[in-house]
Amino acid sequence: MNKIDIKSLTLQELAEELERLGEKKYRAKQIYDWLHVKLAESFDEMTNLSKALIQKLKEQYVITCLELADVQISRIDGTRKYLFRLDDGNMIESVLMKYKHGNSVCISSQAGCRMGCTFCASTLEGLERSLQPSEMLDQIYHIQRHTKERVSHVVVMGTGEPFDNYDSLLRFLRLLTDENGLHISQRNITVSTCGIVPGIRKFAEEGLNVTLALSLHAANDEKRRKIMPIARKYPLTEVLEACRYYFAQTGRRVTFEYSMAAGVNDSPEDIRELAKLFKGEPCHINLIPINPVKERQFVQSDKKVIENFKNKLENLGINVTIRREMGRDIDGACGQLRKRYMDKLSR
Repeated sequence: MNKIDIKSLTLQELAEELERLGEKKYRAKQIYDWLHVKLAESFDEMTNLSKALIQKLKEQYVITCLELADVQISRIDGTRKYLFRLDDGNMIESVLMKYKHGNSVCISSQAGCRMGCTFCASTLEGLERSLQPSEMLDQIYHIQRHTKERVSHVVVMGTGEPFDNYDSLLRFLRLLTDENGLHISQRNITVSTCGIVPGIRKFAEEGLNVTLALSLHAANDEKRRKIMPIARKYPLTEVLEACRYYFAQTGRRVTFEYSMAAGVNDSPEDIRELAKLFKGEPCHINLIPINPVKERQFVQSDKKVIENFKNKLENLGINVTIRREMGRDIDGACGQLRKRYMDKLSR
């Protein structure tokens, strides 16, 4: 018998399961609290349950817990890069970044990625599989257990395309923000997409209050198609219209991620095109000094070029910031630590 992934169940679903087992419904709240507040890793930790109930739970359910394979800690800013092993041997990454406003964790939504963006290490080996809600949650839970510090912000911007794993993403967000669980504010959550238009539109109608981040990286379709294969399917006009729809439905301003690569997308013409594209739009552009990946040919734009790029956009009335570089002395880019580990296994 395949055991049920109990950490992926909502409180209501858990109550129905307990009723099916012939147990009182209030037991569901106790178990849910152990899983999502106390972050228990086994049923034996649930000391307010009877031994008979614990045995029933062991027979029919499984608690998904990730295995820590490696952790790198930056000597510069304390950023931690985690490498986790899944039950089937697949590997995923998460990053803990510490800010004055709280601890932020960037999680993966898939093991690998099939989007094929040319600057990204995550997609080098293709997609292995999508993650279950519990596997997404436990990246955060494991880091909280490891650091003994609360996570206040979550970014779904690690390995994988979240909208390519839509149902699991949505359930993960419901569980993460549930007042009976970790209860992270929806306003403190960002979901990043490379631009899957149907996913953006559907997500806009879910009644959530999270920030949407779009991987933009170019201000015209010709250049964007060279960088991001998904742009061949969804042109910028469709993508931006979907982003406007998201803003109209949620009131949440969309963030546009723009990774800067020398000689690729950092010219005066790129500035003019971006300003024209976003003039009068309620948006925010986040300039990202690209992390070099040895398998890719891209080189980070010079710091003066990035600063000039920002200043010129601001002068043209665009809301723009430069992302603070975190964990530069470790395998900081998405997919780098996982790729290095997989290469080592292959050798």
